[in-house]
Amino acid sequence: MSAGQTNRLERSASPYLRSAAHQPVEWYEWGEEAFARARSEDKPILLDIGAVWCHWCHVIDRESYEDPALAAIINKHFVPVKVDRDERPDVDARYQTAISAVSGQGGWPLTGFLLSDGRPFYGGTYFPPQDSMGRPSFRRVLENIAEAFRTRRDEVEKAAGALVGAVQQAELSAGARGTWTPALINELTASILEHFDAHHGGFGSGPKFPHSAAIDLLLERHQATRDPQLLLAVQTTLEKMARGGVYDQLGGGFHRYSVDERWLVPHFEKMSYDNSELLRNYLHGYAVTRNPLFHETAIGIIRWVDTVLSDREHGGFYASQDADISLDDDGDYFTWTLEEVRSVLSPELSRVIELYYDVGPRGEMHHNPAKNVLWVARELQAIAEALGTSVDDVTQKLETARRELFAARCKRPTPYVDTTIYTSWNAMFISAYLEAAQVLDGEAAYGCRIFALGTLDRLIEEGWDDRRGFSHRLASNTDRLEGTLDDQVFAAATSLDGFEATLDMRYFDLAERAIRLVLEKYADKENGGFFDRASDAPPLGGFDVRRKPIQDSPTSAGNAVAIIVLDRLHEYTGKNEYREQAHIALEAFSGIVSRYGMFASTYGLAAVLHARHPLQVVITGAYEDEAARQLERAASLFYRFGKAVLRVTPKPNFEALPRALREMLPGIHAERAQAFVCAAGTCFPPVSDPQKLTELLAHVGAGTGAAAV
Repeated sequence: MSAGQTNRLERSASPYLRSAAHQPVEWYEWGEEAFARARSEDKPILLDIGAVWCHWCHVIDRESYEDPALAAIINKHFVPVKVDRDERPDVDARYQTAISAVSGQGGWPLTGFLLSDGRPFYGGTYFPPQDSMGRPSFRRVLENIAEAFRTRRDEVEKAAGALVGAVQQAELSAGARGTWTPALINELTASILEHFDAHHGGFGSGPKFPHSAAIDLLLERHQATRDPQLLLAVQTTLEKMARGGVYDQLGGGFHRYSVDERWLVPHFEKMSYDNSELLRNYLHGYAVTRNPLFHETAIGIIRWVDTVLSDREHGGFYASQDADISLDDDGDYFTWTLEEVRSVLSPELSRVIELYYDVGPRGEMHHNPAKNVLWVARELQAIAEALGTSVDDVTQKLETARRELFAARCKRPTPYVDTTIYTSWNAMFISAYLEAAQVLDGEAAYGCRIFALGTLDRLIEEGWDDRRGFSHRLASNTDRLEGTLDDQVFAAATSLDGFEATLDMRYFDLAERAIRLVLEKYADKENGGFFDRASDAPPLGGFDVRRKPIQDSPTSAGNAVAIIVLDRLHEYTGKNEYREQAHIALEAFSGIVSRYGMFASTYGLAAVLHARHPLQVVITGAYEDEAARQLERAASLFYRFGKAVLRVTPKPNFEALPRALREMLPGIHAERAQAFVCAAGTCFPPVSDPQKLTELLAHVGAGTGAAAV
C-alpha cells in the first residue's frame, strides 16, 4: 500500500475495523476470502482481535500495525485478519480459549497465528515493538512464526492439533451433567462470600470488576433468608463502587473496572453491558435498603446514558464510550489537575471539591502524576466542620461546583462513542430501563419506559426474522450479521419484560417464538443446554468447536438466561415442555458449575427461579385509582428476582393476561383495587393493603408454599 491509500477495512460496518483502514497492513475481515487466499498461497493467518474501546488495541495499532516496515513483514508472510470482538463474540470466545492455553492469559488485543483452515497454533495478547517486560518484540515473533511455518510445518500442525483438542476438551466439560439440586445455590453463594472484600467492597483484589449477577444473587438470597451477612456484602460493594473513581462522579455511569482494590483508578472505557446491569443492581439495592445513594447512582447512570449512549431520535442504546482521546493520554477527559480545578471554580467552591474528592497537587494517574481521579474521600459532615459551616451549605456548594466542573469538562474533546446497536446489549438495557420505570418515580420513570418500549419496537422491527431469529446488530445499510444464543435469549427476556410492562401480547408472542427457535436451532438435544451458535450458522472452518456458555464473562451466560426465560414462559403458559427444558439445561451443567463460583452467578439466579418459581403480582383497579397505584408501588419496590408486576385495568381487561395466569385467578374484578400474588401455579387470596402486600411478598419463597385461592 502506498501513502494515502486505504485497505479493505474502509467499508467495514465495524468502527474498530474502519479505524485500521489507513494502516499499511493488507487486512481482511473474518471470512472465506481470507481463508481462500491463505490456502492458495500456503500462508499462515495473523489474527488480531480487539475492540474500539480497548486502549492496548490502539497501542499495538500505533506501535506495530502502522509501522510500514513491520507491515511489510506481515503482508509478505501472512494473511492478516482483523476481528471486532463486539461484532464477532463467537469468534473471539473460541480463540480466547485457545490462546489462553498457549500463553496462560487472554484479553485484548488477542494475537493469534492460524493455519489456513482456522486452527490456531500459537498466540498471545499484546506484543511490544521491542523486547520488554519479558515479552519478545512483535517483529521477532512474526519472523520466528514465519520461519517455523516454512521449515517446521509438522511441528506447527502438531501444535494446532493439540490446541484444538484442548479447546474441544474444555468445551466438552467432562462430568458436566449431574443431578440438579437447589443445594448448588448455597454452594455458589458461599463461593461469592469467600471472595468478598469486607473493607473495600467487591470480590477479590485488584483489578476489580463489578460482578453484577453475583450482587443480585446475594441480594436475592438475603430476601429469602434474611441473612444480614448477604445484605452487608451487597451494601458495602454498592456504596464503595458509587463513591469510587470507577463511577464517573461528574457525568454518571460506570467505567469498565478498577485497576486497584479500592475502586479508585479505573480503566476509563464505559460499556453498555456494564451500565445496564449496574443500573439494575442499584435499583434492587435501593428497593431493599432505601439508601438515597443507590437512588442517586441509578439516576446518574440513566442521565449519562440518555445524554451519551442512546439514539434519542430512533431508539437504541449505543455500545460503548472509549477511555481516551488519543494514545498519549489515559483517561485525561475524566481526570483533573489541581490547577485545572482552580481555573474553573472560585476558591470557595474549589476548596469543597478538593476536600470532597481528594484533589491535590499529586493525583493517582501514573502517566501524569498531577492528574486526579475524582472519588469521594470525605463525608459532608467532616467537610462542614473543617470549613466551619453547615452540611446544607457544603451540599449546595458541592452541587454548584460539580455543575461547573462538568460544564468545563464538556468543552474538552470527548472520547469516541461506538454507536453500533447490538441486540443482546440493547435487550439488557431495555430490561433495565423498564425496571427503572417501576422502581423510580416521576419524570425519570416515564422517560425510561417510553424510551425502552421504543427501543424494543425498533429491535423487533429491524432485528427479528421469523426464520433466523434476532440479528446480532441493527444496521439497515449493511449485511445482516446473524445472531448468537445471547441475542435470542436476551431479546426473549426483554420481550417478556415488555409484555409485563404493557400487557401487549405481541411482545409475549415474540418471546415465545424466539425461545421456540432456540429450542429448535441451539439446543444440545443429546446432553442438554444450548450452543452459542445456531445449528445452521455458517461454519468457522477447522476451528468450529461447539460451545455451551455457562460462565458469566462478563455478561450473563446465555444458557442461564435461556433457563430463566423458559421458567418464566412456563409460569405464564403452563406448558410443561418449557419447565422440562429448563430442568434439563440446569442438569447439563450441575456437575461442574460449582467450580466457576461467582462466575456462575446467573446460573445461581436461574436455579433460584427454578426452585421457587417466578412470582407474579397482578394489580387490579382503574388506571387513576390511587389505592391501586399504592399497591403497584409497593409491589415494584419489593425486590425478588424474577418477580413480575402486571397492572390490569378495566381497559385493557382481564383477557390481556395469558391463559394459564387467568385460570389461576377466577372471579377477578378489574375495577377493584386488589393485589394477587401467584407462584407455582397457585395464588394467595387478594390483599388491598400495601403493607400486607409487602409482608406477603416477603413470605412467598422464604420456605413457605403458596396457598391456592
